[in-house]
Amino acid sequence: MSEPIISVSGLRGIIGESLDPILAIKYSTAFAGGIQEEGPIVVTRDGRATGSMLAQAICSGLSAIGRDVIYADVAATPTAGVLVRSLKAAGGIQISASHNPAPYNGIKLFGGHGRVVDAHVGEKVLQAYHDYTFPVVSHDKIGKITNLEDTYTDHIDLVLKTVDVAAIKSKKFKVVLDSHHGAGSVVGQRLLETLGCEAVCLGDKPDGLFEHPPEPTETNLKSTAAEAVKFGADAVFCQDPDADRLAVIDETGAYIGEEYTLAITLNHALKTRKGNVVINCSSSRMSDDICKMNGSTLHMSAVGEANVTSKMIELDAVYGGEGNGGPIDPQVGYVRDSFVAMAQVLDAMATSGKKISELKAEIPAYDICKTKVAIERDKIGGLFDKLAARYPDAAASSMDGLRLDWDDKWILVRPSNTEPIVRAIAEATSMADAKELCDAAAEIAGTL
Repeated sequence: MSEPIISVSGLRGIIGESLDPILAIKYSTAFAGGIQEEGPIVVTRDGRATGSMLAQAICSGLSAIGRDVIYADVAATPTAGVLVRSLKAAGGIQISASHNPAPYNGIKLFGGHGRVVDAHVGEKVLQAYHDYTFPVVSHDKIGKITNLEDTYTDHIDLVLKTVDVAAIKSKKFKVVLDSHHGAGSVVGQRLLETLGCEAVCLGDKPDGLFEHPPEPTETNLKSTAAEAVKFGADAVFCQDPDADRLAVIDETGAYIGEEYTLAITLNHALKTRKGNVVINCSSSRMSDDICKMNGSTLHMSAVGEANVTSKMIELDAVYGGEGNGGPIDPQVGYVRDSFVAMAQVLDAMATSGKKISELKAEIPAYDICKTKVAIERDKIGGLFDKLAARYPDAAASSMDGLRLDWDDKWILVRPSNTEPIVRAIAEATSMADAKELCDAAAEIAGTL
């Protein structure tokens, strides 16, 4: 991997191959150099071992072009969004490679509104990066770098306002938190303590020394589930390294996954809030069922957090999120937030008197099949046309690739930005039906 993967919201690469301090300075200063508003830039990082190295370079680069910097060291991605707003910053830079393996790191960009930059801003950053000049200032205009000690209070306070703290405290829940040596333990442990939980935290040191692959999938969390059963946990919360995603394991040690994180929190939130809800077009249709059950209206956006949050703001949505374990509660911030998920799952348990397995059972169940199909980019349009023609009874949408919808199933086929493939995601009431849709996409691609 000789080149980093750069999108409109940030970049990601392998340290020592496609990402180094010079590139990090170039990219971050291209971003900051285009910000017209006054105010500091907040810089944060997840717990990866290479994060401090990149952070020092980025802070120095920002200072060199005359921007003040507030360095908050290890902080979760949703915490970064909160800090940008609470500190009245002009923008933010989160150093993280999310769920990628340890050799990776990356940069995520935040606007002064405390959410990931949208495509319009991102395209300008990309252009500035490619047409790069380094606008250094004279010695008397160098930006000041300030270290922030309390990175967590504002975020915790906002999360607590969305739940019944007394009700949760009264239950004295036993909780296992797997922060996986990422940034999640900084807020996570304090939040659970404030909620009166008896908590065990696995991987609580944010040093990036992952004890299992960092994406919170069922396969990767088998050891966590085993520890939870020994502890007799009421709930098990498993974060990715930058803590914007949460997978849940129930009281029996069963992995219920990331799609149910959004489903359970949404179902709970809509008990007291009614209105518009936004998810991306690759998330489970459970959210549609939940909205119908709770007198609310579901809307879909293109894939990507910035697309979800932009549509949430446009529609004044009461809730939103992505099915990768990322609820977005506008009362806290327009960022996927594992701490919102943790607190609101506990709130649902406390106020209903139900276990996680029972909360899951309230929600209509579907099976999801996810595949990759090799195809040259110039043939993707033909794939879309033939797939739509095969299923003329489906409602078709080209919002993001091609999505076909029926009353009880759907398929989304969308191209990769970095590989000669399309990703096919199908959901139905049975895995056989979901797989049949993905197989149809692969079959048609094979004929082109």
